[in-house]
Amino acid sequence: MRPGTLDTSERPFVLIWELTQACGLACDHCRADAEPQRHPDELSTAEGKELLEQAARFGDGQLVVLSGGDPLVRDDVAELIAYGDELGLRMTITPSGTGSLTADRIESMADAGLKRMAVSLDGASPESHDAFRGEDGSFEETIRAVEDARAAGLPVQVNTTVCRQTVDELPAIRDLLTEIGAVMWSVFFLVPVGRGRILEPVAPDRADAVMEWLAEVSETEPFGVKTTEAPQYRRVAMQREADADGDEGANPGVKRRTGIVAGDGFAFVSHTGEVFPSGFLPESVGNVRDRPVTELYRESDLFRSLRDRDQLSGKCGACPYRNVCGGSRSRAFAHTGDPLASDPLCPFVPEGYDGPLPWDDADGETRGVSSGD
Repeated sequence: MRPGTLDTSERPFVLIWELTQACGLACDHCRADAEPQRHPDELSTAEGKELLEQAARFGDGQLVVLSGGDPLVRDDVAELIAYGDELGLRMTITPSGTGSLTADRIESMADAGLKRMAVSLDGASPESHDAFRGEDGSFEETIRAVEDARAAGLPVQVNTTVCRQTVDELPAIRDLLTEIGAVMWSVFFLVPVGRGRILEPVAPDRADAVMEWLAEVSETEPFGVKTTEAPQYRRVAMQREADADGDEGANPGVKRRTGIVAGDGFAFVSHTGEVFPSGFLPESVGNVRDRPVTELYRESDLFRSLRDRDQLSGKCGACPYRNVCGGSRSRAFAHTGDPLASDPLCPFVPEGYDGPLPWDDADGETRGVSSGD
């Protein structure tokens, strides 16, 4: 087991349940290819409660994220939150920034036991955010929802997508988070799945620079910072600390800075009950209607392989940071079809490694940061 307080071979840090793929937005990056109408084979309320009972078997305080689409398309959300809360689960939600997220619904979810609400901000102004989200008024609806959540005593997390279209907005979004009183900034580095295939990722060296900047933000701002599909943030933070004081192990907080990857500390249940290592790694290992999510997470061959960093190939397999990072397995799968291949977003090249490099950029160059530099 890698450093930390949770054995990720037994339970995930995060279990996401996609309540529905239905959503009124048409966001450029949407993993789910969301549509306006609900799928007829969605897990029912009763089946959802059974899933929550399964999740509770992971252990006390299991974190469950209700996602979509827009989960508030369903009218049983507060009921499911209350049921999960009674089971001892930490229930959170990621609704869409639409008119469905009313003050009354926020208050009802808070009363039901919701522990945190996450909203998405991919721009610091109505113009930039609404253009990315594909819906005029989304920015204003999101800010209003944050204010309503704070009035209900509900902590708010902000999720932001990093790609070439949004990366220059990050400093302004940081300032906005302080202004609105967010408790966490979850920064998602694009994986080309769903509608996100049409977007351009940042180059590997730019990604590292952004993560160095995020490490600085985490030390100066009142909110926490974590990354999604970018576990190399741990490597960047450790290298930054080593440069500062010569000891990569000096700050135990590094071990808590993200690092979970698909299938290892993370699991995703689709709206129809299929279990994936991540919503961005769409390889099903079974359905919760047939087998408990606990068994699928702990025993499936795919999940087991993703938790064995010695099975990684390419430069990820040779990397001295593989046990604290591991690279995005979802991005490796999206680019190569092999979830154990190297993550093409990471520019780090292990010292002495002379194998193939997984990335290239628009001008045909490859760029890396050697461990010997």
